[in-house]
Amino acid sequence: MAIKISNTRDITVDAIIELYSANKWSSAEKPEQLYKALMHSHSLVSAWADGILVGIGNAISDGYLTVYYPHLLVHPQYQGKGIGQQIMSQLQDTYKSFHMQMLTADVEAIPFYKKMGFETAGNTQSMWVYNGNEH
Repeated sequence: MAIKISNTRDITVDAIIELYSANKWSSAEKPEQLYKALMHSHSLVSAWADGILVGIGNAISDGYLTVYYPHLLVHPQYQGKGIGQQIMSQLQDTYKSFHMQMLTADVEAIPFYKKMGFETAGNTQSMWVYNGNEH
């Protein structure tokens, strides 16, 4: 199985919703908003296996100093194969000169992000106003 990592934005709404639904992310319940959000991201990286979307990651940025990585998903059937690392590496390479790279990680994802070079920021704590049941 060859995985192709791409910067293309030629991704259908259906492919995106299938990936988000497989990961049980509540944003799949808002297909139009999710699609527009991803397509208008500062950067978007996708992973493909035999023409099927198996992973996606995006970045929101001011373009100069700060970048936030809101989404990184790999289809459950393809997890553990280094796809998330490839996506995150490509995103981080794009923003390597930036002063601040940020994300919010679920507890089970913390070891993955630590391997990617992220660490907790002092005594900070994630805070949000959130209209969803998960992700």
